Amino acid sequence: MAKIKLSKKVSTALINSLGAGVVPRTGVEYIAVGREQELKSLIQNLDDIAEGVSAFRFIIGNYGSGKSFLLQLLRNRAMEMGFVVADADLSSDRRLAGSNNEGLATYRELMSNLATKTRPDGGALLSILEGWINKIQQQVAQETGMRPNDEGFDDNVEQKIREVVQYIEDLVHGFDFSNVIIAYWRGYRQDDDNLKQAALRWLRGEFTTKIEAKQALGVRVIIDDDSWYDYTKLLARFVAEIDYKGLLIFLDEAVHLYQISTTVSREKNYNRLLGIFNDTMQCKAEYLGVFVGGTTKFLEDPHRGLFADQAWRRRTKESKYVNQAGVQEFIGPVIRLNPLSEGEILTLLQRLAEIHATNFNYNQKLNQQDFQAFIHEIVNRLGADSLLTPSEVVRDFISILNILHQNPNLQLTSLIKSEEFRPTTPGNNSHHPLDDVAEFSL
Repeated sequence: MAKIKLSKKVSTALINSLGAGVVPRTGVEYIAVGREQELKSLIQNLDDIAEGVSAFRFIIGNYGSGKSFLLQLLRNRAMEMGFVVADADLSSDRRLAGSNNEGLATYRELMSNLATKTRPDGGALLSILEGWINKIQQQVAQETGMRPNDEGFDDNVEQKIREVVQYIEDLVHGFDFSNVIIAYWRGYRQDDDNLKQAALRWLRGEFTTKIEAKQALGVRVIIDDDSWYDYTKLLARFVAEIDYKGLLIFLDEAVHLYQISTTVSREKNYNRLLGIFNDTMQCKAEYLGVFVGGTTKFLEDPHRGLFADQAWRRRTKESKYVNQAGVQEFIGPVIRLNPLSEGEILTLLQRLAEIHATNFNYNQKLNQQDFQAFIHEIVNRLGADSLLTPSEVVRDFISILNILHQNPNLQLTSLIKSEEFRPTTPGNNSHHPLDDVAEFSL
Protein backbone atom coordinates (compact mmCIF):
# COMPACT_ATOMS: atom_id res chain seq x y z
CA MET A 1 0.00 0.00 0.00
CA ALA A 2 1.27 3.45 -0.93
CA LYS A 3 2.37 5.58 1.99
CA ILE A 4 -0.24 8.13 3.02
CA LYS A 5 0.91 11.74 2.89
CA LEU A 6 -0.61 13.99 5.52
CA SER A 7 0.51 16.62 7.97
CA LYS A 8 1.59 15.90 11.53
CA LYS A 9 -1.35 17.97 12.78
CA VAL A 10 -3.87 15.87 10.88
CA SER A 11 -2.29 12.51 11.73
CA THR A 12 -2.10 13.42 15.42
CA ALA A 13 -5.73 14.54 15.41
CA LEU A 14 -6.77 11.28 13.77
CA ILE A 15 -4.84 9.04 16.14
CA ASN A 16 -5.91 10.92 19.27
CA SER A 17 -9.57 11.09 18.28
CA LEU A 18 -9.88 7.51 17.11
CA GLY A 19 -7.97 6.22 20.12
CA ALA A 20 -10.44 8.00 22.39
CA GLY A 21 -13.43 6.63 20.51
CA VAL A 22 -14.61 9.93 19.02
CA VAL A 23 -15.01 11.05 15.43
CA PRO A 24 -12.11 13.23 14.22
CA ARG A 25 -12.93 16.81 13.29
CA THR A 26 -10.35 16.86 10.49
CA GLY A 27 -8.77 14.25 8.26
CA VAL A 28 -11.79 11.94 8.05
CA GLU A 29 -11.35 11.69 4.29
CA TYR A 30 -8.15 9.69 4.87
CA ILE A 31 -10.06 6.89 6.59
CA ALA A 32 -13.26 7.00 4.53
CA VAL A 33 -13.94 3.42 3.50
CA GLY A 34 -17.18 2.22 1.92
CA ARG A 35 -20.28 4.43 2.06
CA GLU A 36 -19.71 5.50 -1.55
CA GLN A 37 -23.38 5.24 -2.49
CA GLU A 38 -24.53 6.98 0.68
CA LEU A 39 -22.07 9.83 0.16
CA LYS A 40 -22.96 10.14 -3.52
CA SER A 41 -26.62 10.58 -2.59
CA LEU A 42 -25.81 13.19 0.03
CA ILE A 43 -23.55 15.11 -2.35
CA GLN A 44 -26.48 15.24 -4.78
CA ASN A 45 -28.45 16.93 -1.98
CA LEU A 46 -25.71 19.54 -1.71
CA ASP A 47 -25.85 20.22 -5.44
CA ASP A 48 -29.62 20.69 -5.19
CA ILE A 49 -29.34 22.99 -2.17
CA ALA A 50 -26.85 25.17 -4.06
CA GLU A 51 -29.58 25.65 -6.68
CA GLY A 52 -31.92 27.13 -4.07
CA VAL A 53 -33.93 24.14 -2.84
CA SER A 54 -33.82 22.51 0.60
CA ALA A 55 -33.21 18.99 1.84
CA PHE A 56 -33.69 16.83 4.92
CA ARG A 57 -32.01 13.46 5.48
CA PHE A 58 -31.88 11.02 8.37
CA ILE A 59 -28.68 9.00 8.83
CA ILE A 60 -29.81 5.93 10.77
CA GLY A 61 -27.70 3.13 12.21
CA ASN A 62 -26.74 1.23 15.33
CA TYR A 63 -24.20 2.57 17.80
CA GLY A 64 -20.76 2.65 16.20
CA SER A 65 -22.04 2.13 12.66
CA GLY A 66 -20.53 5.39 11.39
CA LYS A 67 -23.38 7.92 11.58
CA SER A 68 -21.25 10.65 13.13
CA PHE A 69 -18.38 9.80 10.82
CA LEU A 70 -20.54 10.18 7.70
CA LEU A 71 -21.97 13.48 8.98
CA GLN A 72 -18.45 14.77 9.64
CA LEU A 73 -17.28 13.62 6.21
CA LEU A 74 -20.20 15.43 4.57
CA ARG A 75 -19.59 18.53 6.71
CA ASN A 76 -15.97 18.76 5.58
CA ARG A 77 -16.87 18.11 1.94
CA ALA A 78 -19.54 20.82 2.09
CA MET A 79 -17.10 23.43 3.38
CA GLU A 80 -14.76 22.63 0.49
CA MET A 81 -17.71 23.17 -1.87
CA GLY A 82 -18.42 26.62 -0.45
CA PHE A 83 -21.22 25.99 2.04
CA VAL A 84 -21.62 27.45 5.50
CA VAL A 85 -22.07 24.58 7.97
CA ALA A 86 -23.17 24.28 11.60
CA ASP A 87 -23.34 21.20 13.77
CA ALA A 88 -24.61 20.30 17.24
CA ASP A 89 -24.98 17.14 19.30
CA LEU A 90 -28.42 16.93 20.87
CA SER A 91 -28.50 16.22 24.60
CA SER A 92 -30.71 16.60 27.66
CA ASP A 93 -29.93 20.34 27.57
CA ARG A 94 -30.03 20.78 23.80
CA ARG A 95 -33.23 19.72 22.09
CA LEU A 96 -35.52 21.15 19.43
CA ALA A 97 -38.08 22.49 21.90
CA GLY A 98 -38.58 22.62 25.65
CA SER A 99 -39.81 24.55 28.64
CA ASN A 100 -36.32 25.76 29.58
CA ASN A 101 -35.11 27.10 26.22
CA GLU A 102 -33.60 23.78 25.14
CA GLY A 103 -34.36 24.63 21.51
CA LEU A 104 -32.62 27.99 21.84
CA ALA A 105 -29.65 26.18 23.42
CA THR A 106 -29.36 24.06 20.27
CA TYR A 107 -29.49 27.18 18.09
CA ARG A 108 -26.75 28.81 20.16
CA GLU A 109 -24.61 25.71 19.80
CA LEU A 110 -25.13 25.75 16.05
CA MET A 111 -24.10 29.40 15.86
CA SER A 112 -21.04 28.72 18.01
CA ASN A 113 -20.04 25.95 15.59
CA LEU A 114 -20.84 27.94 12.44
CA ALA A 115 -17.97 27.18 10.06
CA THR A 116 -16.68 27.86 6.55
CA LYS A 117 -13.74 26.68 4.49
CA THR A 118 -11.58 29.49 5.89
CA ARG A 119 -12.92 29.05 9.45
CA PRO A 120 -13.42 25.27 9.74
CA ASP A 121 -13.25 25.15 13.54
CA GLY A 122 -16.35 27.26 14.15
CA GLY A 123 -17.01 30.83 15.25
CA ALA A 124 -17.35 31.94 11.64
CA LEU A 125 -20.22 34.43 12.01
CA LEU A 126 -17.89 37.39 12.48
CA SER A 127 -15.66 36.42 9.55
CA ILE A 128 -18.71 35.91 7.32
CA LEU A 129 -19.97 39.43 7.99
CA GLU A 130 -16.53 41.06 7.85
CA GLY A 131 -15.62 39.21 4.66
CA TRP A 132 -18.89 40.23 3.01
CA ILE A 133 -18.41 43.90 3.87
CA ASN A 134 -14.80 43.84 2.67
CA LYS A 135 -15.90 42.28 -0.60
CA ILE A 136 -18.52 44.98 -1.14
CA GLN A 137 -15.94 47.66 -0.38
CA GLN A 138 -13.65 46.20 -3.04
CA GLN A 139 -16.51 46.14 -5.54
CA VAL A 140 -17.35 49.79 -4.86
CA ALA A 141 -13.70 50.77 -5.20
CA GLN A 142 -13.43 48.97 -8.56
CA GLU A 143 -16.71 50.30 -9.92
CA THR A 144 -16.34 53.93 -8.81
CA GLY A 145 -12.60 54.42 -8.53
CA MET A 146 -13.20 55.85 -5.07
CA ARG A 147 -11.11 55.12 -1.98
CA PRO A 148 -12.50 54.09 1.44
CA ASN A 149 -11.86 57.54 2.92
CA ASP A 150 -13.48 59.42 0.04
CA GLU A 151 -16.78 61.19 0.67
CA GLY A 152 -19.69 59.07 -0.51
CA PHE A 153 -17.76 55.78 -0.46
CA ASP A 154 -19.60 54.40 2.60
CA ASP A 155 -22.94 55.51 1.15
CA ASN A 156 -22.26 53.40 -1.93
CA VAL A 157 -21.32 50.45 0.26
CA GLU A 158 -24.49 50.79 2.31
CA GLN A 159 -26.60 50.89 -0.83
CA LYS A 160 -25.19 47.53 -1.94
CA ILE A 161 -25.71 46.08 1.54
CA ARG A 162 -29.35 47.16 1.49
CA GLU A 163 -29.77 45.55 -1.94
CA VAL A 164 -28.87 42.23 -0.35
CA VAL A 165 -31.03 42.48 2.76
CA GLN A 166 -34.10 43.63 0.83
CA TYR A 167 -34.47 40.08 -0.49
CA ILE A 168 -34.86 38.90 3.11
CA GLU A 169 -37.17 41.59 4.52
CA ASP A 170 -40.38 40.02 3.17
CA LEU A 171 -39.71 36.62 4.78
CA VAL A 172 -41.00 35.66 8.25
CA HIS A 173 -38.98 37.70 10.78
CA GLY A 174 -36.96 39.00 7.84
CA PHE A 175 -37.48 42.68 8.63
CA ASP A 176 -35.87 42.45 12.06
CA PHE A 177 -33.12 40.17 10.79
CA SER A 178 -32.31 42.72 8.07
CA ASN A 179 -32.28 45.57 10.58
CA VAL A 180 -29.72 43.72 12.70
CA ILE A 181 -27.49 43.19 9.65
CA ILE A 182 -27.74 46.90 8.89
CA ALA A 183 -26.95 47.66 12.54
CA TYR A 184 -23.77 45.61 12.23
CA TRP A 185 -22.81 47.62 9.15
CA ARG A 186 -23.47 50.87 11.01
CA GLY A 187 -21.19 49.70 13.81
CA TYR A 188 -18.56 48.80 11.23
CA ARG A 189 -18.92 52.15 9.46
CA GLN A 190 -18.80 54.18 12.68
CA ASP A 191 -16.11 52.04 14.28
CA ASP A 192 -18.58 51.27 17.08
CA ASP A 193 -17.53 47.94 18.61
CA ASN A 194 -20.45 47.94 21.03
CA LEU A 195 -22.97 48.11 18.22
CA LYS A 196 -21.19 45.35 16.27
CA GLN A 197 -21.07 43.11 19.32
CA ALA A 198 -24.75 43.74 20.03
CA ALA A 199 -25.63 42.67 16.48
CA LEU A 200 -23.52 39.52 16.79
CA ARG A 201 -25.09 38.68 20.16
CA TRP A 202 -28.57 39.06 18.67
CA LEU A 203 -27.75 36.85 15.69
CA ARG A 204 -26.29 34.21 18.03
CA GLY A 205 -29.49 34.22 20.12
CA GLU A 206 -27.80 35.61 23.22
CA PHE A 207 -30.29 38.37 24.14
CA THR A 208 -32.67 37.23 26.87
CA THR A 209 -35.19 40.10 26.84
CA LYS A 210 -36.82 42.20 24.14
CA ILE A 211 -36.20 45.34 26.16
CA GLU A 212 -32.45 44.69 26.11
CA ALA A 213 -32.53 44.13 22.35
CA LYS A 214 -34.50 47.32 21.72
CA GLN A 215 -32.10 49.39 23.77
CA ALA A 216 -29.05 47.97 22.04
CA LEU A 217 -30.29 47.64 18.45
CA GLY A 218 -33.70 49.21 18.12
CA VAL A 219 -35.42 45.89 17.30
CA ARG A 220 -38.45 44.66 19.23
CA VAL A 221 -37.89 40.90 18.94
CA ILE A 222 -35.29 38.34 19.97
CA ILE A 223 -34.50 34.83 18.80
CA ASP A 224 -36.20 32.43 21.21
CA ASP A 225 -37.26 28.81 21.63
CA ASP A 226 -40.23 29.20 19.29
CA SER A 227 -38.55 31.16 16.50
CA TRP A 228 -34.99 29.82 16.22
CA TYR A 229 -35.71 27.65 13.18
CA ASP A 230 -37.24 30.62 11.31
CA TYR A 231 -34.03 32.55 11.85
CA THR A 232 -32.02 29.55 10.68
CA LYS A 233 -33.92 29.76 7.40
CA LEU A 234 -33.18 33.48 7.18
CA LEU A 235 -29.48 32.85 7.76
CA ALA A 236 -29.51 30.26 4.97
CA ARG A 237 -31.03 32.75 2.54
CA PHE A 238 -28.62 35.47 3.69
CA VAL A 239 -25.43 33.44 3.21
CA ALA A 240 -26.67 32.38 -0.22
CA GLU A 241 -27.17 36.04 -1.15
CA ILE A 242 -23.56 36.81 -0.21
CA ASP A 243 -22.14 34.10 -2.50
CA TYR A 244 -22.01 31.01 -0.29
CA LYS A 245 -23.70 27.88 -1.64
CA GLY A 246 -26.11 27.71 1.30
CA LEU A 247 -26.36 26.62 4.94
CA LEU A 248 -26.17 23.03 6.20
CA ILE A 249 -27.32 22.02 9.68
CA PHE A 250 -26.02 18.76 11.21
CA LEU A 251 -27.84 17.43 14.28
CA ASP A 252 -26.32 14.29 15.78
CA GLU A 253 -27.30 12.09 18.72
CA ALA A 254 -31.02 12.37 18.01
CA VAL A 255 -31.43 9.37 20.30
CA HIS A 256 -31.60 11.95 23.11
CA LEU A 257 -35.03 12.95 21.81
CA TYR A 258 -36.09 9.30 22.02
CA GLN A 259 -34.82 9.16 25.60
CA ILE A 260 -36.99 12.04 26.83
CA SER A 261 -39.03 10.43 29.60
CA THR A 262 -42.03 12.76 29.50
CA THR A 263 -44.40 11.86 26.68
CA VAL A 264 -45.64 15.43 26.18
CA SER A 265 -42.10 16.82 25.95
CA ARG A 266 -40.94 14.05 23.63
CA GLU A 267 -43.89 14.56 21.30
CA LYS A 268 -43.31 18.31 21.31
CA ASN A 269 -39.77 17.72 20.04
CA TYR A 270 -40.97 15.20 17.45
CA ASN A 271 -43.56 17.71 16.25
CA ARG A 272 -40.92 20.45 15.95
CA LEU A 273 -38.77 18.04 13.96
CA LEU A 274 -41.77 17.18 11.79
CA GLY A 275 -42.32 20.86 11.09
CA ILE A 276 -38.70 21.23 9.97
CA PHE A 277 -39.01 18.06 7.87
CA ASN A 278 -42.18 19.23 6.12
CA ASP A 279 -40.75 22.71 5.59
CA THR A 280 -37.60 21.48 3.90
CA MET A 281 -39.14 18.61 1.93
CA GLN A 282 -41.74 21.01 0.51
CA CYS A 283 -38.95 23.49 -0.29
CA LYS A 284 -40.50 26.24 1.82
CA ALA A 285 -36.94 26.94 2.91
CA GLU A 286 -34.23 27.95 0.46
CA TYR A 287 -30.54 27.02 0.35
CA LEU A 288 -30.94 24.95 3.54
CA GLY A 289 -30.01 21.36 4.31
CA VAL A 290 -30.80 19.52 7.55
CA PHE A 291 -29.06 16.24 8.32
CA VAL A 292 -29.98 14.25 11.44
CA GLY A 293 -28.09 11.28 12.87
CA GLY A 294 -30.01 8.78 15.00
CA THR A 295 -30.29 5.16 16.04
CA THR A 296 -32.71 2.58 14.67
CA LYS A 297 -34.72 2.71 17.91
CA PHE A 298 -35.06 6.49 17.63
CA LEU A 299 -36.72 5.96 14.26
CA GLU A 300 -38.57 2.65 14.52
CA ASP A 301 -39.57 2.05 18.13
CA PRO A 302 -43.40 1.84 17.91
CA HIS A 303 -43.86 3.20 21.43
CA ARG A 304 -41.28 5.99 21.82
CA GLY A 305 -39.65 6.41 18.41
CA LEU A 306 -40.78 8.45 15.44
CA PHE A 307 -42.80 5.46 14.22
CA ALA A 308 -45.12 5.98 17.21
CA ASP A 309 -46.53 8.90 15.21
CA GLN A 310 -48.40 7.87 12.06
CA ALA A 311 -47.36 11.08 10.33
CA TRP A 312 -43.71 10.20 10.82
CA ARG A 313 -44.30 6.56 9.94
CA ARG A 314 -45.84 7.50 6.59
CA ARG A 315 -42.93 9.78 5.75
CA THR A 316 -40.01 7.58 6.75
CA LYS A 317 -41.03 3.91 6.54
CA GLU A 318 -39.28 2.03 3.76
CA SER A 319 -41.33 1.06 0.73
CA LYS A 320 -42.48 -2.56 0.59
CA TYR A 321 -40.78 -2.81 -2.78
CA VAL A 322 -37.41 -2.12 -1.17
CA ASN A 323 -37.95 -4.99 1.27
CA GLN A 324 -39.21 -7.35 -1.42
CA ALA A 325 -36.26 -6.68 -3.72
CA GLY A 326 -33.71 -7.02 -0.92
CA VAL A 327 -31.97 -3.82 -1.96
CA GLN A 328 -31.22 -0.53 -0.25
CA GLU A 329 -32.62 2.86 -1.22
CA PHE A 330 -30.28 5.84 -1.01
CA ILE A 331 -32.48 8.62 -2.39
CA GLY A 332 -35.30 8.64 0.18
CA PRO A 333 -35.36 10.69 3.39
CA VAL A 334 -33.73 7.88 5.40
CA ILE A 335 -30.26 6.48 4.78
CA ARG A 336 -29.62 3.29 6.74
CA LEU A 337 -26.02 2.37 7.45
CA ASN A 338 -25.30 -1.32 7.02
CA PRO A 339 -22.15 -2.92 8.47
CA LEU A 340 -18.99 -2.60 6.41
CA SER A 341 -17.89 -5.67 4.49
CA GLU A 342 -14.85 -7.61 5.65
CA GLY A 343 -12.91 -6.27 2.67
CA GLU A 344 -13.79 -2.70 3.61
CA ILE A 345 -12.75 -3.27 7.22
CA LEU A 346 -9.42 -4.69 6.06
CA THR A 347 -8.85 -1.61 3.91
CA LEU A 348 -9.68 0.59 6.91
CA LEU A 349 -7.16 -1.26 9.09
CA GLN A 350 -4.45 -0.84 6.45
CA ARG A 351 -5.05 2.89 6.30
CA LEU A 352 -5.00 3.20 10.07
CA ALA A 353 -1.70 1.33 10.23
CA GLU A 354 -0.15 3.64 7.64
CA ILE A 355 -1.44 6.77 9.40
CA HIS A 356 -0.12 5.53 12.73
CA ALA A 357 3.30 4.81 11.18
CA THR A 358 3.34 8.23 9.52
CA ASN A 359 2.44 9.97 12.76
CA PHE A 360 5.13 8.22 14.82
CA ASN A 361 7.66 8.06 11.96
CA TYR A 362 8.31 4.33 11.71
CA ASN A 363 8.04 1.73 8.96
CA GLN A 364 4.72 -0.08 9.01
CA LYS A 365 5.40 -3.85 9.16
CA LEU A 366 1.98 -5.46 9.54
CA ASN A 367 0.98 -7.65 6.61
CA GLN A 368 -2.29 -8.91 5.17
CA GLN A 369 -2.24 -11.97 7.42
CA ASP A 370 -1.92 -9.75 10.51
CA PHE A 371 -4.94 -7.68 9.54
CA GLN A 372 -7.00 -10.77 8.79
CA ALA A 373 -5.93 -12.38 12.06
CA PHE A 374 -7.11 -9.32 13.97
CA ILE A 375 -10.55 -9.39 12.32
CA HIS A 376 -10.80 -13.14 12.77
CA GLU A 377 -9.99 -12.87 16.48
CA ILE A 378 -12.59 -10.14 17.06
CA VAL A 379 -15.26 -12.16 15.28
CA ASN A 380 -14.38 -15.23 17.35
CA ARG A 381 -14.43 -13.32 20.63
CA LEU A 382 -17.69 -11.48 19.94
CA GLY A 383 -19.45 -14.34 18.20
CA ALA A 384 -19.88 -15.12 14.54
CA ASP A 385 -23.39 -13.64 14.48
CA SER A 386 -22.26 -10.25 15.77
CA LEU A 387 -22.21 -7.38 13.31
CA LEU A 388 -18.90 -5.60 13.41
CA THR A 389 -19.16 -1.82 13.42
CA PRO A 390 -16.30 0.54 12.50
CA SER A 391 -16.28 2.07 15.98
CA GLU A 392 -15.67 -1.30 17.67
CA VAL A 393 -12.86 -2.24 15.33
CA VAL A 394 -11.07 1.11 15.11
CA ARG A 395 -10.59 1.85 18.80
CA ASP A 396 -9.33 -1.66 19.49
CA PHE A 397 -6.93 -1.54 16.55
CA ILE A 398 -5.49 1.87 17.50
CA SER A 399 -4.72 0.45 20.95
CA ILE A 400 -3.02 -2.54 19.34
CA LEU A 401 -0.90 -0.23 17.18
CA ASN A 402 0.08 1.85 20.21
CA ILE A 403 1.23 -1.21 22.14
CA LEU A 404 3.14 -2.67 19.19
CA HIS A 405 4.89 0.65 18.64
CA GLN A 406 5.90 0.88 22.29
CA ASN A 407 6.98 -2.79 22.33
CA PRO A 408 8.65 -3.45 18.95
CA ASN A 409 9.53 -7.05 19.84
CA LEU A 410 5.91 -7.95 20.48
CA GLN A 411 3.92 -9.64 17.68
CA LEU A 412 0.33 -8.79 16.86
CA THR A 413 -0.76 -12.43 16.87
CA SER A 414 0.63 -13.09 20.34
CA LEU A 415 -1.06 -9.95 21.68
CA ILE A 416 -4.54 -10.66 20.33
CA LYS A 417 -4.35 -14.32 21.35
CA SER A 418 -3.74 -13.37 24.99
CA GLU A 419 -6.53 -13.88 27.49
CA GLU A 420 -6.47 -10.17 28.36
CA PHE A 421 -7.57 -9.14 24.88
CA ARG A 422 -11.32 -8.45 25.05
CA PRO A 423 -12.82 -6.68 22.04
CA THR A 424 -15.18 -3.77 22.59
CA THR A 425 -18.76 -4.98 22.68
CA PRO A 426 -21.38 -3.08 20.66
CA GLY A 427 -22.82 -0.09 22.47
CA ASN A 428 -20.53 -0.42 25.48
CA ASN A 429 -17.29 1.54 25.67
CA SER A 430 -17.16 1.87 29.43
CA HIS A 431 -14.13 -0.39 29.65
CA HIS A 432 -11.52 -0.36 26.93
CA PRO A 433 -10.57 -3.85 25.72
CA LEU A 434 -6.85 -3.24 26.17
CA ASP A 435 -6.91 -1.40 29.47
CA ASP A 436 -5.55 -4.48 31.21
CA VAL A 437 -2.57 -4.87 28.85
CA ALA A 438 -1.69 -1.22 28.40
CA GLU A 439 1.33 -1.66 30.63
CA PHE A 440 2.52 -4.83 28.91
CA SER A 441 6.17 -4.72 27.88
CA LEU A 442 9.00 -7.08 27.13
